[in-house]
Amino acid sequence: MARLPYLEADQVAPEYRDMLKRNTNLHKLLVNSPEMARAFNGIGGYIRFKSKLDPRLRELAILQVGWMEKSEYEFTHHVKIGKEFGVTDEDIAGLMAETEGKPSKLEPLAKAILKGAREMVRELAMSDATFSEIKQHLSDEHMVDLVLTIAFYCDVVRVLATMKIDNEPYYKEVLQQYPIPGVN
Repeated sequence: MARLPYLEADQVAPEYRDMLKRNTNLHKLLVNSPEMARAFNGIGGYIRFKSKLDPRLRELAILQVGWMEKSEYEFTHHVKIGKEFGVTDEDIAGLMAETEGKPSKLEPLAKAILKGAREMVRELAMSDATFSEIKQHLSDEHMVDLVLTIAFYCDVVRVLATMKIDNEPYYKEVLQQYPIPGVN
């Protein structure tokens, strides 16, 4: 159960109701601080709709963070979002294999990005070797977008966990297809 209330549109000032159009528990809780919610939505919106980073690779990086942090909410939501941006079941199987140190059919750049995300989750920063490997394929702008995307979602999973935000029932069905080890 969430530590703060989920607010509905009629419980917030009219100028903040646009932040509830996604109708997720995350947004319903964050709007308890409407200006912070607006700032949060601004970064998330940039990542999803304005970043020039390949959207499939972006979503794989986000999924890796959710998987590593055992964040049911983040992982299941981004399975759905990722599929809208070209992530396949084979990609997700590859992510799981790569996380376990097993071979996958993912292309080298995707593997390197997943490794970089794992390093940022586990070690705080991407190693020089991984950064250099990814940098061979991405521009400076793409590198900034990738690193900030991974960092932002490291933050998101901590917000979800600390606020104990409940996953919506629809997304729980994703866990049947992709069970996260250690998550009920």
